[in-house]
Amino acid sequence: MQRKPLLAAAFAAALMGFGAAVQAQYTAIVSSAPPAPRHEVVPAARAGWVWAPGHYEWRGNEYAWVEGRWMRDRSGYEYREPRWVQRADGSWILVGNTWERRGPNGDRDGDGIANRYDRDRDGDGIANRYDNNRRNRTGPNADFDRDGIANRHDRDIDGDGVRNRRDQFPYNPRRS
Repeated sequence: MQRKPLLAAAFAAALMGFGAAVQAQYTAIVSSAPPAPRHEVVPAARAGWVWAPGHYEWRGNEYAWVEGRWMRDRSGYEYREPRWVQRADGSWILVGNTWERRGPNGDRDGDGIANRYDRDRDGDGIANRYDNNRRNRTGPNADFDRDGIANRHDRDIDGDGVRNRRDQFPYNPRRS
């Protein structure tokens, strides 16, 4: 008896042009934490295929294990593994298990944040504006020679072994 209203709603959505919403990705928001993932033996890599690891999904009123499987690789896309993430309100949501486009509008470092919104594009835990690995290696927080000392505190900015005050070319490691 309860299936009729559900079927009627799905049919009405399809008629109104919302057919894609009926085919949307699996989404679950759960109040209890998922169990620890099971140990799976990951098979050797296969050309043209991507391994989708096993994960728990919320089905009914409990977590159910979904076995890992091979999926055919999609040109121009990267597969995001499924994982449970805890939200600010304490609930849990399953994210990933999707294909994302590579490139400038994709997610190069794989953290789930699109490049245009990502404040840490290389995934090293340091925000872009403070990151020493940027192409522009000048500025107060930059580290030209990548020795872990910011330029403003570094006595040998280019790392050539000659202190800056005695170095005629402090930003050129090949000249002193």
